[in-house]
Amino acid sequence: MTDTRRQIKTHVQANAGIHFNELVRESEFAPGQIQYHVRRLISRGDLVREEFYGRTHYYPPEYDDRERAALALFRRETTREIVVYLIENEPADPSSVAAEIGIARSTLEYHLDRLGEHDIVRKRYDESNRVELELVEPGRVGRLLSEVEPTVPDRLVDRFTRLIDELLEGSAGSSSR
Repeated sequence: MTDTRRQIKTHVQANAGIHFNELVRESEFAPGQIQYHVRRLISRGDLVREEFYGRTHYYPPEYDDRERAALALFRRETTREIVVYLIENEPADPSSVAAEIGIARSTLEYHLDRLGEHDIVRKRYDESNRVELELVEPGRVGRLLSEVEPTVPDRLVDRFTRLIDELLEGSAGSSSR
């Protein structure tokens, strides 16, 4: 294995779920070099490539499908905050989660749809028939959560979404006066 390929493999192992653009930003190699070596690493079984929500992510082969999806989702700041809130406060009702994190209910539902799709969070009904959110496997979720950090671009997208939520909430409040 070449030194370049070894460096790329080591970087992906240390940053499971890293997406291609972030791998390029954090590397000293040109995008074409990375593509070439990543293809070779994938064909040897040293890396796994997955597409989640329009982005290509790379993983060491020891992660299963659910873990790879979770790691990709946990790279988003808002998703992480939702999951951390549930770790600390589950079960929780959606309105409380949205209010505590400071996002619109529609933004929460967007993230919950993705988390539910990959069996990370589930909605259930309590004895009063109200929706409650809970983690499917809290221990596993906590372990995976600790393995990744949101990237700067992902943080900016989430913060922009929150800004739009706040602006829309402000305009809805002023139009009802």
